[in-house]
Amino acid sequence: MTAIQPGQTYRSTSNRHHPVDGPTRVKVVSKPYPGALGYGQVDIVTLTKSGREVRHRRIEASQLHATATTRDGQPRRTGYVLEAGQ
Repeated sequence: MTAIQPGQTYRSTSNRHHPVDGPTRVKVVSKPYPGALGYGQVDIVTLTKSGREVRHRRIEASQLHATATTRDGQPRRTGYVLEAGQ
């Protein structure tokens, strides 16, 4: 499993993509904050098509995944998956 690091970009696994812009892309802007169950939270920003950072917010670190498939080999339907090359 890849550790979550500031600067990494992830894309949405949702099938509700914008027809022109494609899947939502987010960028990690902080290291994960520890949580009671070990997952914690992480600060992210949404990346526009031009690369501008908008909509700063905090999400559960468990929503960020290293691969686009589950342990069983099924495609993920929720959360964000790490973009290739990171």
